[in-house]
Amino acid sequence: MRKSLALQAEMTEEFGTCVFDVTLDCEDGAPVGGEADHAVLVTELALGAAPGARVAVRVHPVDHPAFDVDVATIAGGAGHVLTHLMVPKVESVADVDRAAAALDAAGATALPLHVLIESPTAVHRAFDIAAHPRVQSLSFGLMDFVSAHGGAIPADGMSVAGQFAHPLVLRAKLDIASACHAHGKVPSHCVVTEFKDLDALRAAAKKAARELGYTRMWSIHPDQIRPILAAFAPSAREVDTAAALIERAMAADWAPVQFDGRLHDRASYRYFWQLLERAHQTGLLLPEAARALFTETITLRH
Repeated sequence: MRKSLALQAEMTEEFGTCVFDVTLDCEDGAPVGGEADHAVLVTELALGAAPGARVAVRVHPVDHPAFDVDVATIAGGAGHVLTHLMVPKVESVADVDRAAAALDAAGATALPLHVLIESPTAVHRAFDIAAHPRVQSLSFGLMDFVSAHGGAIPADGMSVAGQFAHPLVLRAKLDIASACHAHGKVPSHCVVTEFKDLDALRAAAKKAARELGYTRMWSIHPDQIRPILAAFAPSAREVDTAAALIERAMAADWAPVQFDGRLHDRASYRYFWQLLERAHQTGLLLPEAARALFTETITLRH
């Protein structure tokens, strides 16, 4: 955890912005019987993170005996510096309500929730879960999802190739992404466990971003971070086009304009504005005119 926070600080200095979150883990990170001590440890680490750091904590599931202590300790002690609280194995809106109530009781009334969707039941309810006002993001938990099928999905469904080929896994990914976009939430793609195969990781990240509609992705090894950022970032050509079009649109007071032989209006302006936001978030250097946009508050009405 300390190494991850140190790497985040280094890359923030390199890119000029924080380009990835660090999620400190209680669910799999805490030893059995040592959950309370581990909650204290991650609270101390979160409080000691560098200024501007994006730090979150994954607590135990809502039905775990350590859940309430996790939230009371972590959200109560460090809720003001956390970006969100991650709750695994969410099965229903009732689980989200339970987590939100625990946050409120700890005094972290403004802290958003990220939830892990890890079972067929949770996928079935993904749209309702995404609609919850406290939920900011849904993440797909691949390995638990495959295991939840009792052997009906082969082990290959957890591999970098199989997770994009097996129909049930692929459908779950698409349902989660669609639920998020329906409610303005962030879909976060699952891990690639073959952390030494960076070519496979690049292909998986590109497919998640370009074909499945995901806008974030989990990493489990430091070597995976840069390839994921590159896969999710727009190309330099896309950034230049978006910056030039937005500049033209602003000059026209957001009225329709002709650009490169095509008609553009507020629907496409919204897309290209979001592309510039994504470029900024992934650490790309924007053209000078576009950089100026991020120093001002501009409301794009649509």
